Amino acid sequence: GVQGLIDMAGFDEIDVVFDATSAKAHAANAHALAGYGKQLVDLTPAAIGPYVVPAVNLDQHLGAPNVNMVTCGGQATIPMIAAVSRVTRVRYGEIVASIASRSAGPGTRANIDEFTETTSHAIEVVGGADVGKAIIILNPAEPPMIMRDTVLCLADDADPDEIRASIARMVTDVAEYVPGYRLKQQVQIAAVGPDEPLRTLIGDAGPRPTWKISIFLEVEGAAHYLPAYAGNLDIMTSAALRTAERLSTSQPTAVVAGSAASAVPAVPATSEVVS
Repeated sequence: GVQGLIDMAGFDEIDVVFDATSAKAHAANAHALAGYGKQLVDLTPAAIGPYVVPAVNLDQHLGAPNVNMVTCGGQATIPMIAAVSRVTRVRYGEIVASIASRSAGPGTRANIDEFTETTSHAIEVVGGADVGKAIIILNPAEPPMIMRDTVLCLADDADPDEIRASIARMVTDVAEYVPGYRLKQQVQIAAVGPDEPLRTLIGDAGPRPTWKISIFLEVEGAAHYLPAYAGNLDIMTSAALRTAERLSTSQPTAVVAGSAASAVPAVPATSEVVS
């Protein structure tokens, strides 16, 4: 537990701590580590600190004592919503994260509510959507499926080519630290008809969005430790590692530590976390 980390030799030399436990446990771990001057990288959906998606907003939170990596679905999809948001206003952003049931441990299953709430809020705060919604699907298919994510945006008028180009740039940015991150097919952009019902949280009131943008992603794990189909776990670890690298280089001296749960290498076994 976290007390073991505090008592370990060399604890005073540690600047950055990963926590790959669960949302409930992270609250207790953060409280126990308060006052020690450590920066926490939270791989759970506890959302105590600011949401961080490396390709979008990491530089804004380098001084935060506790940064939250949102969720696996958030790490995969929020960059896509942010890519659209930097071109035009996103009225509504909805994501569906489909992961292999085998990659979802008891911690993941216990954190389903936190997944939807944390991801939905981060779609708005980090992705820039007016309204966000998140759905997670645990797929029991055998052999296990690679993580798939679907992103739907309702957005204001803009050049469709600019939207596609912004998405392509963001895919490249994320793939720098998550090599298995890719578009599964071409981005689809369709006009919202004048009489088309908008059965979303934005309702039918106010100015209507112009474009309905559909983005289809696949996230394959690196298979260093976990199976290749567990891209949902790999993207969390990769995002946390990229974050810790930037946190450590922003400090005069730093040693990146293991998790508050265990001393984890670059690819921790985080199947106990909604990732």
